[in-house]
Amino acid sequence: MSLRIGDIAPDFTAPTTEGPIRFHDWIGDGWAILFSHPKDFTPVCTTELGAMAGLQPEFERRNCRIIGLSVDPVEDHARWVPDIEETQGHQVGYPLIGDEELRVAKLYDMIHPDALGRKGRTAAENMTVRSVFVIGPDKRIKLILTYPMTTGRNFDEVLRALDSMQLTAAHQVATPVNWKDGDDVIIVPAVSDDEARKKYPDGWEAPRPYLRLVRQPGRD
Repeated sequence: MSLRIGDIAPDFTAPTTEGPIRFHDWIGDGWAILFSHPKDFTPVCTTELGAMAGLQPEFERRNCRIIGLSVDPVEDHARWVPDIEETQGHQVGYPLIGDEELRVAKLYDMIHPDALGRKGRTAAENMTVRSVFVIGPDKRIKLILTYPMTTGRNFDEVLRALDSMQLTAAHQVATPVNWKDGDDVIIVPAVSDDEARKKYPDGWEAPRPYLRLVRQPGRD
């Protein structure tokens, strides 16, 4: 099954380092990030899980939960977590899904559907399991990123994208290239000029009729 932005995120049950979950119930009424890695005790992923642990308070401030996934069993995750905490300086406070049978990896189209779940798989065999899914309160997929095995992911960018998507959901605005929190935003084309005047009585800049820039909503 090929997943696209806008699709309902597939629901599943799975064991985790914090006990069994049903994914949609675990998400609740907020946002969620599911991020996967190809194998425990691998160098790049060790840095990534540590970085996510450090950013967890920022995601929680945005009503967004974090959950990791590896195609190794939960017992291996539990043995790996102390290495992450010792080498990266952050305590892992989010659950890690055990997916040794590749059920979730296949459900989310992260690995070939004919791949066999078996203990002893190498990271190279699982190299496609390097994805990030941002899921909204409506349980729909809002963002998909997939990285090569040797390139550490930029989770500051995931946080930036989450800020953008939450602004869109709340205020009907889009964000321009390289936008950062506090920068001007774009009034989306679906909002007419008449509607925009009601929302932004102080006006906006419009270098072109289709490019209307306005101060980020919620900023003093």
